Amino acid sequence: MKKSTYEKRAKIANDVMNYIYKYIDTNINIDELSLELNISKFHLHRIFKEEFGKNIYESIKAIRLEKAANLLITNKYSTITDISKMTGYSSQTSFLRAFKERFLMTPKDWKNGGYKEYSNKIVEKISTNNERINFSKIEPSIVKMPEIKGYYIRHKGYDRTIKKTWQKLQTWIYTNDIKEYKQMALHHDNPIITPLEECQYIAIVVLENEEEQLKDLSLPTLIVPKGIYAKFSLSGKYGDVIKLIQWVYHTWLIESGYETTPSPSYTIYQKNHFLNSEEEFILDYYLPIRYV
Repeated sequence: MKKSTYEKRAKIANDVMNYIYKYIDTNINIDELSLELNISKFHLHRIFKEEFGKNIYESIKAIRLEKAANLLITNKYSTITDISKMTGYSSQTSFLRAFKERFLMTPKDWKNGGYKEYSNKIVEKISTNNERINFSKIEPSIVKMPEIKGYYIRHKGYDRTIKKTWQKLQTWIYTNDIKEYKQMALHHDNPIITPLEECQYIAIVVLENEEEQLKDLSLPTLIVPKGIYAKFSLSGKYGDVIKLIQWVYHTWLIESGYETTPSPSYTIYQKNHFLNSEEEFILDYYLPIRYV
């Protein structure tokens, strides 16, 4: 396969995935999407499955259930019916059946604390030490963030192999001789709910100078949505970020009086632990919120 063909197919598959995440709370119409991308529905399905290993409808179902599981934990004032609608389900019966099949418990049991054991098992897999971190001293700031345009590489899995993706992005930065940029990660999936090997982690480079002339245009672009976010600042080592995310969702958010939204959370790195031998980081974690 020619490099240009490969890049085109990868862009189509990534555009579909970004579309799904953006409109996950609606009735996603694949016919409309194929028209928008100017590609037949047959080829759209084939390219997507070759790129991600499962078909579009399977992906939509999985993403909806993960978003619902997240909202059931954090949105204590929303009913199960509300959340099923927020994640694109028109029938509560089909939502209840699909949720139990995926998480082996009912939405009610999950909401009433069943999520804790499920989440702890995932966090234990990535934590390199069992040391408990006292996050209660972290005082988040509430910020209004603009849309952010970035060049990205999508990585499947939340583990140390993310380092290889960041090394590729670093090579792209050097190739284009980019001097001023930010490193971001978009968390399409919540790693404390989604099995780590299935997490969609998006490594992003944001140019400080939008007018910069690039020699290599092989990377696709995306827009991180604008919105109101709670911003948490943290420094630490590999394995600590997932503990922070667990604390933010399971403790801070529940006690805060805010709810989260279907938009993804993201990280902006000042020091990227995937690009230094000590595996140390300094970062800001942004959680989309709304006032209840």
